[in-house]
Order: sequence, then C-alpha cells, then structure tokens
Amino acid sequence: MILVTGANGHLGRSIVNSLLDKGVDANNIIGLIREESKAQDLKAKGVTLRVADYDWYPTLVKAFAGIEKLVLVSGRDLTARIEQHDNVITAAKEAGVKHLLYTSFFDGNDIGNSPFDFVSSSVKATDSTIRKSGIPYTIFKDNLYAELLPILFGDRVMETGIYLPAGEGRAAYVSRTDIADAVANVCLQDGHLNKAYNISNTENLSLAEIASVLSAQAGVDIKTVNPSTADYIETMEKRGLPTQLVKIFSAISEAIKLGEFQSSSTDLEMLLGRKPLSVQEFLKQTYFKQASTVI
Repeated sequence: MILVTGANGHLGRSIVNSLLDKGVDANNIIGLIREESKAQDLKAKGVTLRVADYDWYPTLVKAFAGIEKLVLVSGRDLTARIEQHDNVITAAKEAGVKHLLYTSFFDGNDIGNSPFDFVSSSVKATDSTIRKSGIPYTIFKDNLYAELLPILFGDRVMETGIYLPAGEGRAAYVSRTDIADAVANVCLQDGHLNKAYNISNTENLSLAEIASVLSAQAGVDIKTVNPSTADYIETMEKRGLPTQLVKIFSAISEAIKLGEFQSSSTDLEMLLGRKPLSVQEFLKQTYFKQASTVI
C-alpha cells in the first residue's frame, strides 16, 4: 500500500496520477489530505482518501496504518514545517512504515548564508531527521520547478520582458511531472533504499538564455532586465504584489544569481529511464500549446 501526502497539491496529485498511469491499482493508493472535498477527482479514480493533519499527531498514526510506502511531499507552512515533518516521520515509525520517500530540496552547492534559506532550510533539515529515524528512505533533492518560471515572469512577459534580479546565474529547472514520474518509479522498483538523488535537469540555463528561447518561439524580442534586489522589491510592491511573495521571488532570484541551483550532475534521467522534459519544451507546452494559453 502506497500513501502520498498532500495528495490534493500540485506535486502530490501528479505523483498519484503517475502511479495510476504506471498500472498501480487505485485500491493500493491512498491520498492523504486535510479536506476530502479538495480531492474528489482522485476519489473518482478509485483512490482512497484519508484525512489527517500534520499538526495533529494521532490523526497521522491512524492514517498511516497498514502503509508500506509513504511519500512525504514537503509541506508549505514555512513557520511550522520542521515540526510538521517531524510528526509525520515519528508517526510513520510508530505505524511500521517500511519505506519513506521524501521530496526534499536541491543542495548541490553550499554557498553559505543563502538568501533562500528561510524557505529551503526547513525542507533540508528533514533530511537529517529521516536518516536518523531508522526507517529505510529515499530522498529526492528537487531543483527549482520549471513551473516556477511563468510565475516569476508574470502574465505579461511577452510584452514587458523578464524583470528579475538573477544576473547571469544558471539553474537546472525540472518539471513537476518528471519529479512525480521519478518518485513513482522508485516506489515500484527495488534498489533505492537509503539513497539520496539529485533531481535536476540535464542543462543549466540563465534567464537571458530562457528569454532567447522564448523569443524564438514567440517571434518577438523578449528583453531581460536584471535590477538590483532593492529596485526589484520596490517595483513589485508598487505593482501590488504581496510582500511575502516579493520576499520569496527576490530570494529565489538572488540565489539563482549566486549559482545555488546550478547542477553539474543529475540522477533524474536514470530514474526516469528517459530524457527529462527540457526547459525549451516546457516553455513551448506552457505558452504555445494552444493559442489561448499565450500570455
């Protein structure tokens, strides 16, 4: 029996669907959610839903009963994430889970005092807790999502260009679909216990290089502007972007600039058994799959 936490989120739902696509019987998949109403699409496919709360330990122990493999998709609560993950791990051990799979965060470059630490440090801290738990594990060190790019660019990128303080830094952006497929494959294969994998793409691209690709696809010249972090924050706040998002976007950009997400190797292709989706193809699918999706 395989349980996926956060089954109604983007990555959790993709992992569940990947397991189904790979032939796993829906009766052998459980989606963990806080509100059953938010995962009715999975229920319609035959997936069992269990309701639990990361902050309420007894619900986790009950939800993990009979589970052999547990996929812990990193939580979203920046302030409580470490404690929530600890609850999941302790409950998994109490329930007798045999294999814990965790979607962690890329840490291939130790740049020290990362501007993105306030987001990523709590995810990485869980790695150590899992290793010490005694539960056989597989840790996926996920690089930046390709899906993050359209969010960073904004909905008028074709007109206004890319405005981010990321300099010439490169990153190995990876699609959520590929991450989900890698996790699903590991669930179904032997030989992955007590291993950590670098989940990065096979190429590193700067925002200027991405703008060049997007320009060629769109047939327009998309400019890239690299403002200072201070100017970026001031500009975005004037445009009405929420302060928390401005903080996160600027921190991601600074970390890209410092080379935090550049990767010299990857395990993703090995885990997938194929080439991962390129950023070029991701952009094409995102912006030009249908004329109505061009923004």
